[in-house]
Amino acid sequence: MSTLPTRATFPVLRDVPTRWHDNDHYGHVNNVVYYAYFDTAVNGWLLDAADRDIRELPAIGLVVETSCRYFRPVGFPDRLQVGLGVAKLGTSSVVYRLAIFREGDEDAVALGRFVHVYVDRETRRTLEIPAILRAALTPLAEKSAPLFEAADLLEPTR
Repeated sequence: MSTLPTRATFPVLRDVPTRWHDNDHYGHVNNVVYYAYFDTAVNGWLLDAADRDIRELPAIGLVVETSCRYFRPVGFPDRLQVGLGVAKLGTSSVVYRLAIFREGDEDAVALGRFVHVYVDRETRRTLEIPAILRAALTPLAEKSAPLFEAADLLEPTR
């Protein structure tokens, strides 16, 4: 990837506020807080897209892998948006690509990857993605594919 992803790369943008305590001793948002922004954006979108409380489904999404590349710092009181799309939709897992954008900036300040694997809430055995979530994720994956292909953000196929 030779250029930074832009807002146009992501089919969904979600507002995520910075908070006073997000800043660390160095005066910028601490790196671990970006993962909370990603988690908030993904699960907030799932709640909205499914139009129900996803915590009550028989299968829950566990985060099994995350990564983040940082390009520029942000800090409180910056207003942020998280760009969100699906890079790969499997039987029991979803790979999301996410980016953090500062209000007024087109280029991402950070780029992330976030993997959910769906498991039975009691046994923690892998299950298929619930139908209500697949119904929301499939069109997002379809919208994401050409955008992510152009930005070289798709997952390799096996």
